[in-house]
Amino acid sequence: MKAISRVLIANRGEIAVRIIRACRDMGIETVAAVSEADKESLPARMADRAVCIGPPPSSGSYLKVGTIISAALGTGAGAIHPGYGFLAEQPDLVEACTQYGLIFIGPKADNIKKMGDKLLARKIAGDLGVPVIPGSDMVRDLKEVMKAADKVGYPVLLKAAAGGGGKGIKIVMQPGDVKTVFDEASAEARASFGDDKLYVEHYIPNARHIEVQIVGDRFGNFVHLFERDCSLQRRYQKMLEEAPSPVVSTQIREEICRAALTIAEYIEYENAGTVEFILDKDTGRFYFLEMNTRIQVEHPVTEMITGIDLVKEQIRVAGGHPLSFSQEEICLTGHAIECRINAELPEAGFRPSPGRITQWRPPEGPGIRVDSHCYPGYFVPPYYDSLLAKVITAGRDRFQAIERMHYALNNFIVSGVDSTIPFHQFILKHTDFIKGEANTRWIEDILHEEC
Repeated sequence: MKAISRVLIANRGEIAVRIIRACRDMGIETVAAVSEADKESLPARMADRAVCIGPPPSSGSYLKVGTIISAALGTGAGAIHPGYGFLAEQPDLVEACTQYGLIFIGPKADNIKKMGDKLLARKIAGDLGVPVIPGSDMVRDLKEVMKAADKVGYPVLLKAAAGGGGKGIKIVMQPGDVKTVFDEASAEARASFGDDKLYVEHYIPNARHIEVQIVGDRFGNFVHLFERDCSLQRRYQKMLEEAPSPVVSTQIREEICRAALTIAEYIEYENAGTVEFILDKDTGRFYFLEMNTRIQVEHPVTEMITGIDLVKEQIRVAGGHPLSFSQEEICLTGHAIECRINAELPEAGFRPSPGRITQWRPPEGPGIRVDSHCYPGYFVPPYYDSLLAKVITAGRDRFQAIERMHYALNNFIVSGVDSTIPFHQFILKHTDFIKGEANTRWIEDILHEEC
């Protein structure tokens, strides 16, 4: 077993801060790999050392495997934590770590490859008896798309086989729209993933997005940490998450968590991962969607209801230790909600709002947690995701968690850039949200009505 004493963080923003804090608690030194745009960032200031890995565009810095490996070797880091996004789900980075004797704080390359290919992931789930949304194999041209869509039944989704993060997904409501949507989906998949392979999947309009947090180790131990509800989305990008789901019954919870573990056990998954499902509100049935082989943006809500630090567990497992808890020791307590606060202007189509933060005063109080990399005077760069902070609240029940989120957002002062705080305040007051009646299309439907 190789002890981890220094970690290079191949990421930026709030997740880099999150990892630095976990390492600091564990007595592990940190190296922040930063682009030229992030030299004055909070991760660069907090880490024991910062190293510049290239120009602001991520293609020349955070997405370069060779540069990340060189930065780790050059600073004496024995491990790399990829966070989420960027290279987190790239098997090339895992294989390079193995080649150069570095520990990758994440799953095995084989895990990433199997779940990264959405068609293969669907097949694995189906072969294991996990319900899968009716769909097709790879479709190569317009004729195959139309044939598959007729068989699956409209409406359908055209999805990128190499997709992830909500990208490369298009809805086709009727046969007359197929050609236009096929061209758009192919182009987006090629631009986003360098791979234009698509497949067809039946579209469930009245759906909830439910995901299960799992963790596995190299000793064959696997656990789930219950489910999260990520149904509040805009263009397949999550905006608000909560745990547990307000619509999942005890029976469905047991079944969906068991399904997630079945997949994790079969592929011998190591480290933290998330198995995602679609729950059809009309039928009460759930279906496998995909697996994300990394830490998720919304992991804090799971931490709040279980009391388990997932990033620390990632590091322990990567260091060769068995899981520090068993399934029987994991308890679900209370309710937690997370609001993603972005530098965007909702009334202008969520236009990004880069610029310098002139005032920054995050909320404090019982049951309130804020994960952020921002501070007064920080310049929000235009090159990356616009996430400023994640506000997480926990309560003894959903009602108290909502009340605490109201308080937190009302007392969150941000100026200099626009933010989505007012939009989250609108969501929290809406009757549909309070009753737990929203689905994955709800935000876009509300926006359409408002316009």
